[in-house]
Amino acid sequence: MNNVLKMWVLGHKVAPQKISADYDLAIGESQTDVPGPPPHLHEKYHESFYIIEGEMDFIINGKSKKIRTGETVDIPPGTLHTFKNSGSKVCKWVNIHSPKGFSEFFEKYGIAENETEAMTKSVSPEILRQVLETAADYDMKIQMNK
Repeated sequence: MNNVLKMWVLGHKVAPQKISADYDLAIGESQTDVPGPPPHLHEKYHESFYIIEGEMDFIINGKSKKIRTGETVDIPPGTLHTFKNSGSKVCKWVNIHSPKGFSEFFEKYGIAENETEAMTKSVSPEILRQVLETAADYDMKIQMNK
């Protein structure tokens, strides 16, 4: 991860990778008991996670699924999903969105890792409000009551 800006996005450390392919790749870490984004779906993005270390609980179309080290989860367009690290240690993961474009969300809402209290700032009420208001700009259809 040389010369890659690490940032905190909604309570998760994320390092978007600069690649030339038609997909976005990010390497991330989720602390224990940190929820993911609100339940949402993408209309155009295929999304997948590969768990490098630890485990993550995903809720996919209302069904819970624990993904452990070395396992992947595939999230096709139109699939309602969210996640949470409810394990006892940090979860490290790789996230892919295809086609390219979703990393703009990380760039917009990421707080630089070296900024004072970056993790806390990344989940501030102001950031959360902005995310809810602009989610559709990033192909995120949030569905809070499903």
